[in-house]
Amino acid sequence: MADVQAFQGWRYDPSQVGSLGDVIAPPYDVIGPESQNALYESHPCNVVRLILNRDEEGDASDARYARAAKFLAEWQREGVLTHEREDALYVYHQEFDWDGVHYVRKGFLGRLRLEEFGSGQVYPHEQTMPGPKADRLALLKACRMNLSPIFSLYPDPDTAAQKPLEEAIRGQTALEVTDEQGVLHRFWPVTDHTAISAVVEAIRDKAVFIADGHHRYETACNYRNWLKEQGELTDENHPANFVLMHFVGMSDPGLAILPTHRLISGLPDLTSEELVAALGDGFEVETVGEGDAAGVETWERMQMDDGQNVFGFCTAADGKWIFARLTDASPMAELAADQSEEWRELGVSILHRYVIDQLLGKQLTSAQPECRYVRKLEELNESLGEKTCQLACLVAPAGMEHIEQIASTCEKMPAKSTYFYPKLLSGLVFNPLI
Repeated sequence: MADVQAFQGWRYDPSQVGSLGDVIAPPYDVIGPESQNALYESHPCNVVRLILNRDEEGDASDARYARAAKFLAEWQREGVLTHEREDALYVYHQEFDWDGVHYVRKGFLGRLRLEEFGSGQVYPHEQTMPGPKADRLALLKACRMNLSPIFSLYPDPDTAAQKPLEEAIRGQTALEVTDEQGVLHRFWPVTDHTAISAVVEAIRDKAVFIADGHHRYETACNYRNWLKEQGELTDENHPANFVLMHFVGMSDPGLAILPTHRLISGLPDLTSEELVAALGDGFEVETVGEGDAAGVETWERMQMDDGQNVFGFCTAADGKWIFARLTDASPMAELAADQSEEWRELGVSILHRYVIDQLLGKQLTSAQPECRYVRKLEELNESLGEKTCQLACLVAPAGMEHIEQIASTCEKMPAKSTYFYPKLLSGLVFNPLI
């Protein structure tokens, strides 16, 4: 069962820091060097100093983690951060526009009891890498605080878990932040015991699917196990047995899953004719046209089709856009024999395992393809125009049903199969682990 609990979080005191917008930040893994510097300059107490402390000249290998812990302790001592007096769940709404559609995504923050994947009701859907987990573990050991929430989904068709919280915040003033992408974030602490109990009971028998933050979840498990090895974790209710989690119902109308398109470099110059030849008889192919407008038309056709077996390709050498439909998926049974049928039917699986690795690999034997991930057509067109890639690939996003089918069997989807927009802010609330 999903053991969700309220907790006494640490939060910024607006009377100390001024505008909350000056001290929050996006997740660490989307912060580049320029953004990091801008966040440093925005406020001396910006959360970036905790989640992504920058290297300083003469640093030892772990200095930035110790420096983050020092900032955290100072801010707690000086009252920049204040401790919630009562156990709370935190309602979190995100209001945004995408492709002309207005969304309000509603969820709540709480702490979830950790389970090893495959042993309970918590399921991953994407693969992780050792580097980020080592980095996050070093930070967790230094700070002993969850500084950023993990984003999770759970089945809640009747909104039984979210509804008591929405009733509890009715008429209450929210903390509000508008980020640089124009997303409005609203945040309410809820300490009402009746509402909290109703939420905990409603979600108790639900499966929880990690949508974003797989590295942080596995790191939390690794940190808990490390404490056990040190003899510091003898109580099953010790805070390190839990992790800061954001919960959104799978039926929430504000839930948007966006595509993650691919820019492929490391190929020899490739024309549309050569690409069509490489795709072979297993695809129905149609040339849409050239230029930005053709890219838009190709993507619109894919959206209207709404299938996982349609793709858009543009070869930088001649700028031609191609709409391709897979008509013979049988090779995937052999190419991905160790994966489920649901996994083999994913657009990203077909693209990487069949098109890039197999078909282009056979045609372009000297190729060493490298993949860059983008979300907007403008980014594809810019790269094509500058010829920083040889091939642009439009791929359909995985749907909620794919996530549930694949993750519930503990099978992991290919990297960058989903992109849940918008990202959760870091700095709204922290979860202490001591």
